[in-house]
Amino acid sequence: MITASRLQELLERERAAFRVSHPKSGAAYEAADHLFGHVPMTWMNKTAAGHPLYLDRARGAHVWDIDGHEYVDLCLGDTGAMAGHSPPPTVRAVADRFGELGGATAMMPTEDAEWVGAELARRFGMPLWSFSLTATDANRWAIRLARAMTGRPKILFNSYCYHGSVDESLIVVGPDGEAASRAGNVGAPCDVTLTSRVAEFNDLERLERELAHGDVAAVLMEPALTNIGIVLPEPGYLEGVRELSRRHGALLINDETHTFSAGPGGATAAWGLEPDVLTVGKALGGGIPCGAYGLSGQLGERISARADLDLVDMGGVGGTLAGNPVSMAAMRATLEHVLTDEAFAGMTALATRFVEGVRGVIDSFEVPWSIVQLGARAEYRFTSPAPRNGGLSAAAHAPDLDDYLHVYLANRGILLTPFHAMALMCPDTTEADVDRHHEVFAEAVRELVGK
Repeated sequence: MITASRLQELLERERAAFRVSHPKSGAAYEAADHLFGHVPMTWMNKTAAGHPLYLDRARGAHVWDIDGHEYVDLCLGDTGAMAGHSPPPTVRAVADRFGELGGATAMMPTEDAEWVGAELARRFGMPLWSFSLTATDANRWAIRLARAMTGRPKILFNSYCYHGSVDESLIVVGPDGEAASRAGNVGAPCDVTLTSRVAEFNDLERLERELAHGDVAAVLMEPALTNIGIVLPEPGYLEGVRELSRRHGALLINDETHTFSAGPGGATAAWGLEPDVLTVGKALGGGIPCGAYGLSGQLGERISARADLDLVDMGGVGGTLAGNPVSMAAMRATLEHVLTDEAFAGMTALATRFVEGVRGVIDSFEVPWSIVQLGARAEYRFTSPAPRNGGLSAAAHAPDLDDYLHVYLANRGILLTPFHAMALMCPDTTEADVDRHHEVFAEAVRELVGK
């Protein structure tokens, strides 16, 4: 049995051990007086131990901090390093493009772009592609296109979805069942209910009710929720979303930035989905910033026929560095040589091994937890059964338990995604890496339950 007192005792012990064993990271954090929040990006303050680890180097599925500790990296940049850290084909392509060939910001296309577009079309089934620097940028542009093509103002999201820092997406189903701004939303430009509608994931009845207002330009969704904990679609749900969006004249935008882990063509290919627009980012460039959006052939033709839309200059595309030669070279090398169909098969098999091992520990110690797999990604949840929507997933969050496992594992050389207990496999992850996690995880649970 897990008690609050035992959990707090162990958490404080592990945090104290972390401080002692990471003096250089601690000192670097305290000395960062010219960084807002002491970190390059404020989300880096999401750490179970009190301060972040400082990176020394990384290669493949392992990272090293400035105190000399080596880690099995199951975080992998929260998908950004799904190809592994500094995969050699990507490193060579970037070095050639930025070094020998030059022209990182020439504002001219390269032939790599057409190769990448064709490969993304093969994988995801969307024939027309354009590029950005992040998936957030791709989502913003997809929203503008949807409003332009439908003449409607609102975008519909799932409660507790994640689409980067898109203003419209920060909407949830509140305790009273009504739409509300997500707690902690910083500097909202207006009441989010003016721009957005919301339905819980796996709730077709609510979705239809919101679409029936006739003011929704697009449903922008992940095929499976990921950033509030992995929430998988129930049988028939995604098919229902597609049917309802068509019936009510709304476009469907699939954000595959995290669900790319489902396979070489993400959940769209793995589950036979038919979006009008698809956005993706992070993993495509092997660590080099990039993003992309794909259009169905029909939608692409409709947009191109609109002479009133400025798609070249002041129409809102933005991003002088988007589609730059370095990003395109990185994407081509990563897709052609690293995140291949064969690599995904191996990554998914390792994720299955991860799930089986974690489930074995959960069953052995009889803790009321669960684990969910999404292709090469898996996450354990401190509730059972696993939540079926974002609201339930948010309510199931156990911050002290989450922190305990994160810092316990980090103290023994295992890194999970900081925001949740999620593990991602890359082409360089090994069975030994996975098994090492299971050894440490089992010991962490054993100490927690007192067996």
